[in-house]
Amino acid sequence: MAAPSAPAAPPLSKGASLLRVTVLYAVALVVAAGWLLLGPDTPWVLLDTLVADVLATLVVFAGSRLLGNSSCYDAYWSVAPPLIAAYWWFTAPGDVDGVRFALLAVVLGLWAVRLTGNWVRSWPGLHHEDWRYPLLRDKAPSPAAEVGVDLMAIHVVPTLQVFAAMLPVYAVTRSDRGWGWLDLVALAVGLGAVALEHVSDQQLFRFAANRRPGDVLDTGVWGWSRHPNYFGELMLWVSMALFGLSASPADFWWVLPGAAGIAAMLLGASIPMMEERSLARRPEYADVVARVPRLVPRPPRRTGSGG
Repeated sequence: MAAPSAPAAPPLSKGASLLRVTVLYAVALVVAAGWLLLGPDTPWVLLDTLVADVLATLVVFAGSRLLGNSSCYDAYWSVAPPLIAAYWWFTAPGDVDGVRFALLAVVLGLWAVRLTGNWVRSWPGLHHEDWRYPLLRDKAPSPAAEVGVDLMAIHVVPTLQVFAAMLPVYAVTRSDRGWGWLDLVALAVGLGAVALEHVSDQQLFRFAANRRPGDVLDTGVWGWSRHPNYFGELMLWVSMALFGLSASPADFWWVLPGAAGIAAMLLGASIPMMEERSLARRPEYADVVARVPRLVPRPPRRTGSGG
C-alpha cells in the first residue's frame, strides 16, 4: 500500500510574499547601483543606466523563477522610474532648469506611489500570478522557449518600453532651457492622469467587492472608457513626453516615441487580451463594447459599435 502523500503546504501569507519581493528588489537595486558605481563606464550616461536597469530586471527575473511567480516583476514598472530619474538628476550638469524637473518629479512621484501602492493592495501574494503570464508562457513550443518568453515578454521588453518612455526625463535633466507654458500643460496632464487612475481603481475595488458572476462595470469613469486606468497610464507617459519636448524641442524625434510605444503596447496587446477575456467570461460585456469607447473617454453611445 502506497504511503499517503504529504498535504500541500499552505500558501505564503501576503506579508511574507511582499517581504520576499521587497528583498528581491533590494538585491536588484544593489546590483544596479554596483554597476553604476563600480562597473566599467561608457561614454554615455544613458547606456550606463540602461545596462543597470536590465541587470536589475535580470535579478527580478531570476527571483521570479525561483519563487515560481512572474508577478514578482509587476511592481518594477513603477518602482524603477523614480530611481532612474533621481540618478539622472544627480549626474546632471549644474545649469539644468530645476523648476521643470521639480514639476516632473511631483507627477512621477505621485504616479509611482499610487501605482505601487495599488499593486500592494490588490496582490494577494505569491499564490496568485497575473492571468496573462501563463497564457504567454503556454504559447511557447518548448520548455526552453517558455523560459525565453518569460524572460523577454514578461520582464525585459516591459523594462525596455518603460526606459524608452523615460527618455524625456533624461532630456529634462540635460537641458538649461527655462520652464514655460508647455511644462504647465504637462503638469496638468500628468496630475489628471494620476487622478483618473486613482478614481478608476477605487471604483474597480468597490465593484469587485460586491460583484456577482457575470457582472460588468460600466458606471462612473468606466462608463466613459472601457479601460480608464490604461488611458491614465498612457497620459502619464504623454506628460513625461511633454516635459521632454519643452526641455529640448529639437530632440522630439527621440523624446516622443516612448509614449507612442506605450500606446502601441496597450492597444496591441494589453487591451485586446483584457477584451477577449471579458467577452469570454461575461456575455453582457458585448453590450459594454457597443456603448462604451475602448480607451479615450467620452460619453457612452446608446447604440453602435465600440470605439
